[in-house]
Amino acid sequence: MRLLKSTIHPDIEKLSSNQFTRKATRAIVFKGEEILLLYTKRYHDYSLPGGGIDDGESKIDGLIRELKEETGAHNVQNIQAFGVYEEYRPWYKNDVDIVHMLSYCFVCTIDDVLQETALETHEINNGMRPVWINIHEAIKHNEHTIKHSENKGLSIERETFLLKLIVSELLTNDDKK
Repeated sequence: MRLLKSTIHPDIEKLSSNQFTRKATRAIVFKGEEILLLYTKRYHDYSLPGGGIDDGESKIDGLIRELKEETGAHNVQNIQAFGVYEEYRPWYKNDVDIVHMLSYCFVCTIDDVLQETALETHEINNGMRPVWINIHEAIKHNEHTIKHSENKGLSIERETFLLKLIVSELLTNDDKK
C-alpha cells in the first residue's frame, strides 16, 4: 500500500526504541460530496471511521468490523486500498514513550441505511456519532478547530490531511465545485 504521509509529532525530540506499533484502518465512504465521518464532541472534530486492528485480524476484516461498530454500516463492498498514513505520536501508557501509528485507508461502499452502532464506552463519553457531511464543510470545520481550539485531539491533523487528499484524488471535477 502506498505511503500517503509520514509524520513525527512535534513533542517527540528523538525516536527511541521505547515504542510500539499500532495498526488501524480508516474507511472512506461517499455519497456524492457527502462523506461518512465521525463527529466527536469532546474534540469538536470530524474523522474517518475506523480503529485498531485486533490480533489475528486482517486489515479488511478490521475495516468492516470498525465501520459497523462506529457507524452501523453494513454490506461493506468494493473495498479498494487508498494508502497508509504513518505517524509517531507521544504515548503515556505502559512505560512506552511513542506509538508508531499506521492508519490503512480504504475506499468502500455500504448500504444506504445505517444500523445501530456499537460504540465503546470512551467513544460514547467523548460524544462520538456518525454523520453524513459535505467533505468541504468537514475540512473547513477541522481547520477552524486546529486554529482556535485548545481541546483539539492528536488526530485532527491526520484527519484533515486525509480529507484534503481525498478531495484532490477521489472527487470528480463536478464534485469539487
